Amino acid sequence: MSNPFFVQPKIVPKLDPHFLPAVLEQRAFREMARSTGAEATLGLALEQADGSVFHHETVLLPAAYPKAKEENFRQVERMVKFLLWARGGFRIYVDGPAGMVEELKNYYRVSPTGKFDSEIIGERIYGHPIEVVHTAELPAEKSVTAPLGRHWNGCRIGFDLGGSDRKVAAVIDGKCVFSEEIVWDPYFQPDPQYHFDGVMDSLRRAAAHLPRVDGIGGSAAGVYVNNRVKVASLFRGVSKDLFDSRVKDMFLDLRKEWIGVPFDVVNDGDVTALAASMSLDVNSVLGVAMGTSTAAGYVNQEGNITSWLNELAFTPEDYRSDGPVDEWSGDRGCGVQFFSQQAVGRLLVPAGIECPVEMPLPEKLKHVQGLMERCDDRARKIYESIGVCFGYAIAHYSEFYEFDHVLVLGRVTSGEGGDVIIEQARRVLEVEFPELGERLRFHVPDEKDKRHGQAVAAASLPVIN
Repeated sequence: MSNPFFVQPKIVPKLDPHFLPAVLEQRAFREMARSTGAEATLGLALEQADGSVFHHETVLLPAAYPKAKEENFRQVERMVKFLLWARGGFRIYVDGPAGMVEELKNYYRVSPTGKFDSEIIGERIYGHPIEVVHTAELPAEKSVTAPLGRHWNGCRIGFDLGGSDRKVAAVIDGKCVFSEEIVWDPYFQPDPQYHFDGVMDSLRRAAAHLPRVDGIGGSAAGVYVNNRVKVASLFRGVSKDLFDSRVKDMFLDLRKEWIGVPFDVVNDGDVTALAASMSLDVNSVLGVAMGTSTAAGYVNQEGNITSWLNELAFTPEDYRSDGPVDEWSGDRGCGVQFFSQQAVGRLLVPAGIECPVEMPLPEKLKHVQGLMERCDDRARKIYESIGVCFGYAIAHYSEFYEFDHVLVLGRVTSGEGGDVIIEQARRVLEVEFPELGERLRFHVPDEKDKRHGQAVAAASLPVIN
């Protein structure tokens, strides 16, 4: 480890011993910059298409510091990446050295990972390539928040679309009368009819348990605006032409099939946080679902959602130069490689657990869960390693979000393994970040809610007059 800002974690994940927590390196970098007595201040502002603007500030090493240019850019690029995927935005204002601005501009034009961010976040979500603007005065902060869901009157259907299964629930006046989980494989299906038919099948199954259908609410991985799909990993196998012609308006087409029924679809992370806020009767909640990918959502202190993306699957959580690579963005150290089924699959070899290479990730997870039920220490080490990394990630999240409650759910957290993840995350906070360990409260839904809580919460989305 030649990194001058490397800080050995006090708790090392057993199966991932070279894990370099983002939060530790960022803090060490800031401390080093301030210790010079000549640190420079860098102000950042991200602007969204609706005019929302979010600020963030950090410090840089002085120009005379050895390798200051390289280290400053590395830290700022990783921080901006977190802000882009957590907050969202297409225009980045920089109040800092002109050289930093030019490096960022070049990064989003030339670097494969920078171009990915510019295409997905900038063009596909906000309709503009990422812009980097040098300024001596950041635009004023402006944000939009809104209440979400919490409507229970009438006969409702809620669905939750994941990468390995789709869940559906039938709800009458707030009481779940039916829930079901069906395995599917949407990621690399080239024909969007597969997705349409799958969702319709689940809706019809739920409708069979209701006297009528008054409203339908959906939760799905990706970014959705007014029920239109902006970008979603569920459709990564669909060509761009078919995405534009068949996928963008897929949920509007589904709504047409249910004539006159209110139909709302939102990001699954927001529904995660909503489920937590409703079940716990608290606000200031960060919800994290560890499933096929990593979904997250945030309910602020007023109980509202924000216009933030909260796509923590893509945020950098491991700063080592040879960290695991995200299969979609091509970037290293992203959250999805640590808090999802992909994390379980990645840790099989160091754990000494053999599975056929061609075995799908959901089946590998089931195998590990079965070993855990038989008290297999190899399986336990997988969950322990995920939990340690998660503890450091929570501390990282706390530098960008204000929250007092953490809800943890998703298929990876089912069974005793979920308890181990929480136990290790708490341990990290108590040892490394005692102020967080004392303040934050973890919440784990019961087994049924872990698997179906988001579908039930999604049922509360539409307003029924």
